[in-house]
Amino acid sequence: MDRYFKIVFLFFLVVSSVSIPLSAQQKNERPISLYPQNPHYFLYRDRAVALVGSGEHYGAVLNGDFDYHKYLATLTADGMNYTRLFGGSYVEVPAKSFGILRNDLAPAEGRFVAPWVRSETVGYAGGGNKFDLEKWNPEYFSRLHDFLGEAARRGIVVEITLFSSQYGEMQWNVSPFKRENNVNATAAIDWKKLNTLENGNILGYQERYARKLVREANAYPNVIFEIANEPWSDRPVLTDVVNPYLFTGRDQYPNSVDLPDGATMLWQARVTEWIASEEAGLANKHLIAQDCCNFRYAARDVLPGVSVVNFHYAYPEAATLNYGLGKALSYDETGFLGRDDESYARQAWNFMLSGGGVFDHLDYSFSVGHEDGTDLERNGPGGGSPGLRKRLRILSEFLQGLPLVEMGPDFSLVKHAGGVVTHTLSSGKGQYAMYVDGIGPAEMVLSLPAGEYELLWVDVGQGRRSAIEEFHHAGGDRVVKSPAFKSGIALKLRRR
Repeated sequence: MDRYFKIVFLFFLVVSSVSIPLSAQQKNERPISLYPQNPHYFLYRDRAVALVGSGEHYGAVLNGDFDYHKYLATLTADGMNYTRLFGGSYVEVPAKSFGILRNDLAPAEGRFVAPWVRSETVGYAGGGNKFDLEKWNPEYFSRLHDFLGEAARRGIVVEITLFSSQYGEMQWNVSPFKRENNVNATAAIDWKKLNTLENGNILGYQERYARKLVREANAYPNVIFEIANEPWSDRPVLTDVVNPYLFTGRDQYPNSVDLPDGATMLWQARVTEWIASEEAGLANKHLIAQDCCNFRYAARDVLPGVSVVNFHYAYPEAATLNYGLGKALSYDETGFLGRDDESYARQAWNFMLSGGGVFDHLDYSFSVGHEDGTDLERNGPGGGSPGLRKRLRILSEFLQGLPLVEMGPDFSLVKHAGGVVTHTLSSGKGQYAMYVDGIGPAEMVLSLPAGEYELLWVDVGQGRRSAIEEFHHAGGDRVVKSPAFKSGIALKLRRR
């Protein structure tokens, strides 16, 4: 039986790899937007959706060896509806950057498919000829259109990240914008000035690139533009710490909350203007996302025109502290917690049940040759696996089964929950959804209005559901006891 399902799945992957143009109906779809009555979720294909993904390291288009057809088919089969994609202005070094051994964002020598053509001059630090920033690369844009079109047909939303911090000399040395890597005599700058307005003639090339990608992606309804990935990393401003009681490393990652400095923020504002002004004359208007910081922070510098506020390695407080912004809140990257699936699944449930609208895991089980997400050997600081994507599918289906338009964080339902941590969403019409994080069984005291109720428990690891328990409640406190569990459990409660 296992062999039969493997054959069927492989056939599905092959059939799914055939490229089919967007239909007229798909071309006329409205782009994904915030849901008007509840902008913490998205309006896509005429319904409210939350986005859940666990995807490759953002190089699906720029890495010429990566089979994105198989990758997108795998996301569909695993129930994921979101992925990130770096636009090509940033690239990493194979087997060196961040300790990632098989890194989709670090193509092999000569396999970096950039938005710009190669010149006839040898000498690109990453192998092959230098780039000509005045000329676009047809191969890159063919791959981009193919990727976005197939993702759209599958209902997968794609966040296109236009720029990224460089993090250090290693990545800057292979940047197409570095003077030594192109034939356009770009300014010889310190890499920490790249994403500022003080980068000389590079700013003009950044503008041409951003406008080109915005123009090329305009027809696709499944696109969100992110200004820049982790913009605080090159020019950080220490703003807070997660744990003030640490004796060592108090002001360093992973305890520091760093924000981009003023020069970076001015540059990000300019990029946002490029996106908006380019789309002003085009058919579609897409959402813009701003990457705020790691961990958690009550954002104060959300740029005009931004609709999605991104956090990396986020605590649930990133959602609760920013819920009042009236924007979608995104846990846009996680990882760096080893290879244990449970850690990332717990992060996802805690964030999304705190009011988040997006969860995206950086999944190291996707690599060249393993575009089906089965690379389970050690491959860097994080994890990822078919098992994790199964857990995330359970979360996604749990969320999509809620009346999302009516749901929001609820801090009054749980009066006490001994030994566990709870996060709850509720509607004004008697629908409740809760994630219980810890080890059970657990006993919780809930404050409920009078009525007739239906209650069921969901096993977050396997998706199994308990029998529905019905009860009458006269109002006030109600003690609820969960089944035994080891890695969290979810509760759905409905007043009839």
